Amino acid sequence: MTTINLPLDGKIVPYMLTGTPIELKKREAKSFPRIAFAAAHVVADPLADNDPWLTPAIDWERTLAFRHRLWDLGLGVAEAMDTAQRGMGLGWPEARDLIRRALTEASSRKDALIACGAGTDHLTPGPDVTIDTILRAYEEQIETVEAAGGRIILMASRALAVAAKGPDDYVRVYDRILRQVKEPVIIHWLGEMFDPALEGYWGNGDHLKAMETCLEVIEANAGKVDGIKISLLSKEKEVTMRRKLPKSVRMYTGDDFNYAELIAGDEQGHSDALLGIFDAIAPAASAALDALGRKSNHEFFDLLEPTVPLSRHIFRAPTRFYKTGVVFLAYLNGLQDHFTMVGGQQSTRSLTHLAELFRLADKARVLADPELATARMKQVLAVHGVH
Repeated sequence: MTTINLPLDGKIVPYMLTGTPIELKKREAKSFPRIAFAAAHVVADPLADNDPWLTPAIDWERTLAFRHRLWDLGLGVAEAMDTAQRGMGLGWPEARDLIRRALTEASSRKDALIACGAGTDHLTPGPDVTIDTILRAYEEQIETVEAAGGRIILMASRALAVAAKGPDDYVRVYDRILRQVKEPVIIHWLGEMFDPALEGYWGNGDHLKAMETCLEVIEANAGKVDGIKISLLSKEKEVTMRRKLPKSVRMYTGDDFNYAELIAGDEQGHSDALLGIFDAIAPAASAALDALGRKSNHEFFDLLEPTVPLSRHIFRAPTRFYKTGVVFLAYLNGLQDHFTMVGGQQSTRSLTHLAELFRLADKARVLADPELATARMKQVLAVHGVH
């Protein structure tokens, strides 16, 4: 058994790895009983001569290879979302390039499920930004995605959260946009725990009251809405909304705390998935969905439930820093050769946090090569003065 010394409660203590890595196996999305998107991260280029806080530098080869890995596992790619640091280091010019490149890669294969984020993040919220300005911004990004042949994930707008005077402004914007889209979209309601600038979205700080406005929009435009992803980290709120949706509209869980039971569902329905954690636990997610398709619910939970403590740790408050854990796990698993992030966000979590992530990833069986992961963890420890 491999052993490594890790920080815990202010001390350095030995930890023995026990997890048996989940087998990587190619699967197809059409074989799963649920639609499952992984919101994929971007791989930064650590050799670029740039100012990381100001200018993103992307390793395109590794970034696109990671998307092929997700497709090989049967997962869809939710492109240019907050997992990719969209609006949090990755600007619209880079996101636009990412979307076009990813759609080109998807077109090269028959089994690639992909949808792309369109929002208003090229606007700087302020008093001069009007509802009409926001509409034009949405239209610009939607046109970019549709011109490249992509499906839309309609992202929440920070500018709209500032400019809207109440629920009616949200209804106006979403009604106008949904009437124009070529194909049904996935609406993304991102909670303030992921992005504090989105507090009070849909015109109300009470999520249940905000939900009524969102449902009003969906019901009026059901033919243009494939589904909605809510990221509120509340299974009760998700189930409440799921049961109120029109029958033709899917609920895509964005709940990185309770996804296993929400995907499994109950006698009144289930959630599909659009999750940032599926980037980090892709082999487990793929194997679990395969088991669910074989009606082996026990195996589904055996595979997926051990990943939930890992996900809760990665997404702990401040939740917006979860991207650091996602990228760190990609580094441990050899999917990139460095722990460097767009915007320098590798610094947002402590060494103690990363050490606990390592332990939980081992227990969840998502360290693909325990020896490699241990060697890389030791390198990170050494940078922090732990030998």
